[in-house]
Amino acid sequence: MKTYVKLAISCITPLFILMLPPEAIPLDKITLVEQRVIAIFVMATLFWILEPIPIYATSLLIILLELIMVSDKGFVSFVSQGAAPLGELLSYKAIMATFASPIILLFLGGFFLAMAATKYRLDQNLARVMLRPFGKKPAWVMMGLMGITAVFSMFMSNTATTAMMLSLLAPVLAVFDEGDRGKIAFVLCIPVAANIGGIATPIGTPPNAVALKYLTGEHSISFGKWMTFAFPYVLILLGIAWVLLWKLYPTQTPSLNLNIKGKFLKSAKAKIVYATFAGTVLLWLTDFLHGMNSYIVAMIPVGVFSATGIITKEDLKNISWDVLWLVSGGIALGLALDKSGLAVNIIQNIPFEEFSPFVIIVGTALLATLMANFMSNTATANLLLPIVAALGTSLQSLVPLGGVMMLILSVTMSCSLGMSLPVSTPPNALAHGTGLLASKDLTKTGISLGIIGLFLIFGLMYLLNTVQFFH
Repeated sequence: MKTYVKLAISCITPLFILMLPPEAIPLDKITLVEQRVIAIFVMATLFWILEPIPIYATSLLIILLELIMVSDKGFVSFVSQGAAPLGELLSYKAIMATFASPIILLFLGGFFLAMAATKYRLDQNLARVMLRPFGKKPAWVMMGLMGITAVFSMFMSNTATTAMMLSLLAPVLAVFDEGDRGKIAFVLCIPVAANIGGIATPIGTPPNAVALKYLTGEHSISFGKWMTFAFPYVLILLGIAWVLLWKLYPTQTPSLNLNIKGKFLKSAKAKIVYATFAGTVLLWLTDFLHGMNSYIVAMIPVGVFSATGIITKEDLKNISWDVLWLVSGGIALGLALDKSGLAVNIIQNIPFEEFSPFVIIVGTALLATLMANFMSNTATANLLLPIVAALGTSLQSLVPLGGVMMLILSVTMSCSLGMSLPVSTPPNALAHGTGLLASKDLTKTGISLGIIGLFLIFGLMYLLNTVQFFH
């Protein structure tokens, strides 16, 4: 489909919704503000699926349109009363505050850690040290590569981790014979491990950060508490992925030589990077001891690396601002759905109470995985989580099963299971770009792991509910 056709569809559809008389929209007592939020939501959905413009630009457009159309300082024609009730206008300060949300600063801290680790070769040296115990047998080397990739993906961008690990893999791939299918397994194991590893921490992947927006108050979750259930899940799914790849793409090469050269730097700045990295991760994991939440701890590397000149103003240009804007747009969209009352209105107009709570949990998780295969997993989380959060809060039948927290966590984790196409995630695209993979290789592996991963999520949620994790 041509870009201008995608753009036309993405713009005309929300305009049509805006022009409809309020009574034509199948929601009871809909206000003008809610109608405008529906139009913005539809626009965001179409822009994120069809991508006529970059996905981060869509997030910025969401914030702009909310400020103009549904804020208390918006354009005068939008603030005035119309044929239908105007409804609750959003605070313009709250909309703008999404750019500086604690979740954005949490990610910023992660970016500072990742940049400093790469700049002072902490990542490569850790990879070299951590791979050494796995020897030269292909199966164990692949296990080592997957484990290291997953660990880095817990604290670094999945994309940056994949790019680094694929570059480390290049000399290993040269050892394989031309027709050895084991080469496919080794290339596939990197994006698979990066996609799965990000589930383990709140900063591992943007959908996790989006979920934190809705896990507040009595449903709040700390960095360490997140890892208590997500880390074992990642370990199990990684082990299954390792066996699956080894069975699907067995190798005939008996021995591999991973020759990663390098040594830890001993300069003062390098030591500061090493100490700050270790200290930040330790503080994240022990927040129950010192009382600082993960957002506060995330500011430590930002302050330390800026003050010591480890991260310079030139380095700041390389921060993934697009990811931060993408997340902030999702937060703004969730804010509009919540504060306008639209999310609750939608829930009240759909007879969810007639469905089994198990059907709701399974259905939302399946929908998240399906959508994440065809569009950004962050965009999927941005679209689904506001409605899921309202659903979990409003349905009494879900309370015995963990309510809002169970729904949010299952949908969030399911977003990271969408990895069956080259376009599903940046790690997939990077691996496919090596020219060593066919799309069918990604599809076969991604669908298998998606199905297995969903069953593991359902089992994990059942176990967490049994041990009263959600209460």
